[in-house]
Amino acid sequence: MAKSRKQKFKPSAHTPYHRPSKAHDHAVKHAAKNQMSRPQRQYQVPTIPFEPTHRILLVGEGDFSFAHSLYTSHHCENLTATCFDSATTLAEKYPQSTRHIQELENATSKDETVKAKILFGVDATKLGKGGLGSGGKEVKKGDFDRIVFNFPHVGGLTKDVNRQVRHNQGIAELLVNFFKAALPLLASNGSIILTIFESEPYSLWNVRDLARHVHLKVGRSFKFQAEAYPGYKHARTLGNIEGGGGWKGETRDARTYIFERKVGEGRQEQETSRKGKSSGSSDSDEDD
Repeated sequence: MAKSRKQKFKPSAHTPYHRPSKAHDHAVKHAAKNQMSRPQRQYQVPTIPFEPTHRILLVGEGDFSFAHSLYTSHHCENLTATCFDSATTLAEKYPQSTRHIQELENATSKDETVKAKILFGVDATKLGKGGLGSGGKEVKKGDFDRIVFNFPHVGGLTKDVNRQVRHNQGIAELLVNFFKAALPLLASNGSIILTIFESEPYSLWNVRDLARHVHLKVGRSFKFQAEAYPGYKHARTLGNIEGGGGWKGETRDARTYIFERKVGEGRQEQETSRKGKSSGSSDSDEDD
């Protein structure tokens, strides 16, 4: 792929999340243009929890359009993008993924020292381990600033109440095991990022409670704005709709949750605990 134009970035302070900087101006303008064309929605400046200096792990990718946007539009070059499917199955479900992957694999950073890594057959609940396509073994432990799971799903939604209950139980197990697998891979100040739709049954998953089981808390949550990631298209778990169809997940309301290690975990346990007692703090998060 031809080298994309890239700006020179100055290293920024390591923070759990940030408002868009100059490095993201073009993506924010793209989001503004698209949102301003929708008069029924009030425009909000997108919150983009990524910086070019971050080491990022993406799990459960669909057609790799999100990974492609992070690399090309937000200059996040230290990127490991993984999917559950094999390369063959992925190409059958999402033919457009082939182009995204080829461009990512052919791209190098400005100083030609960093390349995006693409892994297939990675089970989000067995990161760093074997199983499935054994791609999980190639995810090394430690130092990821961001571990991202967008729109987790186990497939098979139904209107039958009993099956919905079993489906939600399957999701709960998936997310708890994902959190457990991701925690050892985080840098000391790293965070786990989860994005889900705001409608039912997704809103019934109680992701805050699930995270507490593994000593995580929601530091912040905010509206996910697909327009902030040029080229990104939501991919259905079952694959593309034949003929295109009218289903567009990127237009549905969704929310991103930033999970952090709970108070009492890590080096500042005693100091943070004292502050929490004196200020009467709780696990409630800041919502945008």
